[in-house]
Amino acid sequence: MEWNMLERVPVSEQEPAVRAANFEEVCLGYTEEEAVLEASRCLTCKNPMCVKGCPVGIDIPSFIREVKARDYRKAGDVIALASSLPAVCGRVCPQETQCEGKCIRGIKGDPVAIGKLERFVADRNREDGYFSENTAEKNGKRVAVVGSGPSGLTAAGDLARLGYDVTIFEALHKPGGVLSYGIPEFRLPKERVVDREIDNVRKLGVKIECDVVVGKTVSIDELIEKEHFDAVFIGSGAGLPRFMGIPGENANQVFSANEFLTRSNLMKGYLPDSDTPLPRGKRVVVVGGGHVAMDAARTALRLGAETHIVYRRSMTELPARQEEVHHAEEEGIIFDLLQNPTKILTDENGNVTGIEIIKMELGEPDESGRRSPVEIPGSEYEIECDMVIMALGTSPNPLIAATTKGLETNRRKCLVINEETGQTSRAGIYAGGDAVTGAATVILAMGAGKLAAAGIHKALSEV
Repeated sequence: MEWNMLERVPVSEQEPAVRAANFEEVCLGYTEEEAVLEASRCLTCKNPMCVKGCPVGIDIPSFIREVKARDYRKAGDVIALASSLPAVCGRVCPQETQCEGKCIRGIKGDPVAIGKLERFVADRNREDGYFSENTAEKNGKRVAVVGSGPSGLTAAGDLARLGYDVTIFEALHKPGGVLSYGIPEFRLPKERVVDREIDNVRKLGVKIECDVVVGKTVSIDELIEKEHFDAVFIGSGAGLPRFMGIPGENANQVFSANEFLTRSNLMKGYLPDSDTPLPRGKRVVVVGGGHVAMDAARTALRLGAETHIVYRRSMTELPARQEEVHHAEEEGIIFDLLQNPTKILTDENGNVTGIEIIKMELGEPDESGRRSPVEIPGSEYEIECDMVIMALGTSPNPLIAATTKGLETNRRKCLVINEETGQTSRAGIYAGGDAVTGAATVILAMGAGKLAAAGIHKALSEV
């Protein structure tokens, strides 16, 4: 197979008309020959900028070199030194703004498809039954991890490899956090990918206790004082949904994206025989423009709805990944941009009948650098719909901060940490991921978990 080395090897996907009616994975991944060919595009830079763009610091040139040599186990070993969730990252990490965004190949052509190659390595080793353990001898010290999402799993995996006895406490009945309840099956298969990655963390010796709501079932103070954990890492995420506060928002058929996606993903609500059935609108409006909005809209589409995304800025300012926006457009999602809801319309029984919208235009940049949307007076109109999903971001649940002595939070109710060590305002307690930053990406949460694990190791090694 010959290829123009300036262009990346394309990856196969389900046809849009087919995938829009099923929950199977959209991207089919590289074949072995395609992966080796794409790996050959890597220039193996002496000063690899791609590594600097990776929040968890994977030695990207080294693992790609092993792919080119067809030694996928060695490639997996290289990745395992930095990441416990390669099959996840290869699918949902925004590589275009991180590692691939720094790739030298991208200056005069397409950057190397680093994410697709990471996914290939992880999938190939899973299929071959290979797992890289590389754990140190047990050191007799115990660490509790609150939350089994990407930050918690990463911190737990890194600490277990360093010899710590690690226990994860998960509030829900199934581990995985946002990987299990937030990201749809068609982007991140649960049994084939998420469950296997979690099993690999267990293979390192990590114990996972589900149905434990830290702050209610047990407090962090009790974990330290009664159960004698030497340190605690808080990776409890940001599961508290935000709403707009507009009239009609408490009506029937208005859902947060969190609830809608949790029903779909964790409870398999999209299946006809599910115990937690999903509401199926005929015309659904999703409010928001981030990756959660795309996930909710594409899920609603697969349940048979004509689906609209209402976002107050333009296509250029959409915060979702370009790949997700492209897939949504291919599948038939309707984008109503530069528009913002002002009211949810209902009938006499409280059922949603539509949504009132006002048109917007872009004004001066806001504090984030994006141009601020400004309402156009008198431009209101209505969109008929029978269901509205609010995908406006999330905040950390205040339960842990409220039930733990001496934890400092900021005005957004996020935990305050030392950015070099991950330690909170209280010695021995660390935090990372969305509990600190608010809703962000999987890979940034993983990077925070790694940082905190290193901080815990340094502190406990000095004791």
